[in-house]
Amino acid sequence: MTKILAAITAVQGYLPPDVLSNADLEKMVDTNDEWIRSRTGISERRILKGEGLGTSDMGAEAVKQLLAKKDLAPTDIDLLICATVTPDMLFPATANIICDKAGINGIPSFDIGAACSGFLYALTTATKFIESGMYQKIIVVGADKMSSIMDYEDRATCVLFGDGAAAVLLEPSSDDTGIKDALLKSDGNGRHALHMKAGGSVRPASHETVDAKEHYVFQDGKTVFKFAVKKMADVSHEIMERNQLSGDDIAWLVPHQANKRIIDATTRRMGLSTDKVMINIQKYGNTTAATIPLCLWEWESQLNKGDNLVLAAFGGGFTWGAVYLKWAY
Repeated sequence: MTKILAAITAVQGYLPPDVLSNADLEKMVDTNDEWIRSRTGISERRILKGEGLGTSDMGAEAVKQLLAKKDLAPTDIDLLICATVTPDMLFPATANIICDKAGINGIPSFDIGAACSGFLYALTTATKFIESGMYQKIIVVGADKMSSIMDYEDRATCVLFGDGAAAVLLEPSSDDTGIKDALLKSDGNGRHALHMKAGGSVRPASHETVDAKEHYVFQDGKTVFKFAVKKMADVSHEIMERNQLSGDDIAWLVPHQANKRIIDATTRRMGLSTDKVMINIQKYGNTTAATIPLCLWEWESQLNKGDNLVLAAFGGGFTWGAVYLKWAY
């Protein structure tokens, strides 16, 4: 009996129109273009502006365009999962709100929070629903409005992040294309190096927490960088070994876009040439759960059916992981 795999059959991104360049940041905080580019590879990033706009607005736009692209009705979708760490609100789930804004009703939808690894966690979860036969068409959204949790007086973090969203459609495949393997990992001790201190049940919002700027991203950059370089490279190499793949077998590495030096280390560990690596960090910065599907969207026209792709990410939690798939179209 032919094994049913979950295959990505369409991808669509959405980026807000407003650009925040390194030159703009020079006017806001003590930094400069050369410092940012040499350490991160980032030249500019997109920012969602407008009263009352949140992560769901970007996610819904990506979903609506995805449905139009595939000539699907909202009623065709069986499940929607959203990976995000910047939900519109603590509850309901941003996935619920995206469904409402995209005209999708009556289906299950929920969020997954695994920071920059969130898209891989959500994709792997959705894969199991397809493989089990429970659902036929699932949309996985990666979306974050990181500008909403940035302290633009903190030069160590505000230069890194941007806003964006992207969505993929997952459907059953029986021709050996689709998601072949996934490795997901975490280490909760890493929470001390990358977190948002207040706003949860341990430290609810108060005048004190707002005044102390505890609702913004905190990052111990050196610790996170050291851990990310090793873990993202190691998990990418491990998934290749598990599937008897060499660098020659891989058509594309699709890495999380956090830092150019982390991407370069992963590329070397996998034995890949740089022309096999999707990199758009210079244009968008780190859009957290949206980085990997945004890469797939931008490179969609260059992908061929049967191409071997490795998707790799590292994020707060700490969380990290890799997915190996054969492109389906």
